[in-house]
Amino acid sequence: MEYLIPLAIFAALGILAGVLLTVASKVFAVEVDERVDAIAEALPQANCGACGFSGCADYADAIVNKGAECNLCRPGGEAAAKKIAEIMGVEVTAAEPQVAFVRCSGDCSHTPHKYDFDGIQSCVACNRFYDGSKLCTSGCLGYGDCIKVCSQGAISIVDGIAVIDKAKCMGCGLCAKACPNGLIAVRRISQAVDICCSSRDVGRVTRSVCPNGCIGCKLCEKNCPSGAVTVQNNHAVIDYEKCTNCGKCAEVCRVHAIRSIMGEKVEVQ
Repeated sequence: MEYLIPLAIFAALGILAGVLLTVASKVFAVEVDERVDAIAEALPQANCGACGFSGCADYADAIVNKGAECNLCRPGGEAAAKKIAEIMGVEVTAAEPQVAFVRCSGDCSHTPHKYDFDGIQSCVACNRFYDGSKLCTSGCLGYGDCIKVCSQGAISIVDGIAVIDKAKCMGCGLCAKACPNGLIAVRRISQAVDICCSSRDVGRVTRSVCPNGCIGCKLCEKNCPSGAVTVQNNHAVIDYEKCTNCGKCAEVCRVHAIRSIMGEKVEVQ
């Protein structure tokens, strides 16, 4: 009998605790909008952060509760934007596809090394020693930090520089963030050309370390019919708001530093 009383007390306490937890779950319940889960399912779950949010779940919540745009998902593209717009009951224009572009053409056959780096095989690590192992301190170091963050396997190192497979690239921009020299840009595919060089050194210095580098000669600037190309700080810069994709800048570039973003031949219009 002496054992029954404690058991009864514990049983009563258990029942009371269960009742209190049930009541608390009802009183303090947070209503979850079903659209958040539906939108999360429509997203590719790449969690790349290209939309500006910490991940797909955070982006889905921001669309429903914070008024975020429906077309910010680069990996999902038009298909995801349409699904999200349908869930939200709004009309949306799909974001234009984007791809990463490596602004460097200083491969092993054109840009020599100033020392052999035997440390951790990382661009960040190498860059801390005398601004990298290559004579050009603005170029691709070729140790593949960008490869490590690419979830699509779209990047490879070819002859010492990163090369983007445009068919696989989803334009998330993680590679651009990982590059210590900031030479990877994310461009809309309608932006036909870009400068395949990141050096801001004067022409003779750039020329001495890489024959493919932009030397700031201003031929592109002088021949651009729309005034979209200017040379700033010894480097050609394209204003894509003015650019008509005529291809004239690529045609007149003596070092072929202006190239197609998609890796195609630039057709002069």
